[in-house]
Amino acid sequence: MTRPDDGTVPFRATLGRSVTLFSAFRKEQSDPAFFYGLLARDTVAQLRSYTPLDGRLVVDVGGGPGYFADELRAAGARCLCVDADAHEMRLHGREADTHGVQGSALALPLRDASVDVCFSSNVLEHVPDRVRMADEMVRVTRPGGLVYLSYTLWLSPWGGHETSPWHYLGGSYAAERFARRNGRRPKNDFGRTMYAAYAKEMLDWARGRTDADVVDIRPRYLPTWTKPILHVPLLREIVTWNLLLVLRRR
Repeated sequence: MTRPDDGTVPFRATLGRSVTLFSAFRKEQSDPAFFYGLLARDTVAQLRSYTPLDGRLVVDVGGGPGYFADELRAAGARCLCVDADAHEMRLHGREADTHGVQGSALALPLRDASVDVCFSSNVLEHVPDRVRMADEMVRVTRPGGLVYLSYTLWLSPWGGHETSPWHYLGGSYAAERFARRNGRRPKNDFGRTMYAAYAKEMLDWARGRTDADVVDIRPRYLPTWTKPILHVPLLREIVTWNLLLVLRRR
C-alpha cells in the first residue's frame, strides 16, 4: 500500500488500461505522436507509483525524440536524454531535445551515482550487451534512487518488431524476408539494431544484484493479476510481451 505522504501516486494496472494501450499500438506508424504520447503519459504515471518525480534528476536512456522526456518534465522532473543515434533524436519531425546528449547506453556519459532516476523504455532489445547496459543504469543511479528498465521480449508476438511474426522462424530470416518484400532493410534489423532479449537473462541479473534491491518485476502492459506468469519459464517469454524491472539502489 502506498503511503499518502511518501510523494508517490497510486497506479492501477487494469485490463481496461491494457486494452487501451494495445489499441493505440495500431497507430504507432500512422500517428506516432498519438501513440507515443499516450504511452509516455501511462509510463510516467506508472513510474510515479514507485518514486516522486518533482525536482528529481531523471536520465532517459535511449530517449530518442523525447516523448517520455516531455511527460517527465510535465511531472516536475529535470530530465536528460541520452541516445546513441542523432537521427533518432529528430524522429517523427521533432526537434532534438536541448537537454539531449549523444552517447552509448553501454557507456553512459555520466558520473557514478549522479541521477535520482535512471529510466529506459524499449531500448534494451536494441543493444548487443543487455547486462552491460543494465549495469550502467545502476552505476549512474545514486543510493536510494530508482532504476526503471523495460524491454520487449524476443519470443513475444512483437519480438521481431516490424518483422514480426516471422522472427519465430529466426531473426535473420525475418529481416531478409522484410528486405525482399520492401526493398530496404528493416529499421529493427536483427543482429545489427535489434537482438534477442529474453526474460530469464534479466531476471537473473536483477535478482543477483548486491548493490540494488528489486522493487517490482511485472509485465509492463498487462494487468497486475498476470504477474504470476513470470514464474513459468517458457510461458513468460511469450505472454509477458514487455518486461519491467524496477530496482532501488542501495
